[in-house]
Amino acid sequence: MLAISSGTTAAQDIAVPPKAQVCASCHGVGGNSHIAAIPNLAGQPKQFLVAALYMFREGKRKNDLMSPMASGLSNADLNELATYFSSQKQEQPTAVLTEQQISAGAALTQQNHCIACHARDLGGQQHIPRLAGQHYDYIKAQLISFHASTRYDMDGVMTSAAQALSENDIETLAVYLSGLTSIAPISATPAKPPTK
Repeated sequence: MLAISSGTTAAQDIAVPPKAQVCASCHGVGGNSHIAAIPNLAGQPKQFLVAALYMFREGKRKNDLMSPMASGLSNADLNELATYFSSQKQEQPTAVLTEQQISAGAALTQQNHCIACHARDLGGQQHIPRLAGQHYDYIKAQLISFHASTRYDMDGVMTSAAQALSENDIETLAVYLSGLTSIAPISATPAKPPTK
């Protein structure tokens, strides 16, 4: 298990909640996961984080790791953890998208109305998660699960939206979304290839 120091983080100067130290073993220090299948929490909307933890705690979402971790959290814990991780700075993706990947991915996000819920910059809002800069493996796995109707979906919107996605669409979206740089809402931009 990864140990992180207690106290405050340098960038955000917010006290690290003691229970967040346990999260770091999978989600990374400050919520920046270095495990492709584990989502980044840093910079996610606070309301989304509270809702996700609540769903795990209440058994609505099930995961072999997260369900037991969330089962003992109080409402105050959910709020404290969400406040902390939402305030952390998201590490930027290192992948560089090609012009074709940018064009194809952007077209799919508009065609499938991703921006209607996840915000124009795909940075998330309220109870809707940020997709920009999330791990490729994690995004792809979630889209496949929504498409197969095996992923918990509170209102059914994502399950419905994913039905129209082909295998190639899912691949294109996972590549595009994981390559988007976004910290501040409104400023999400894909990383462009270097000019020659």
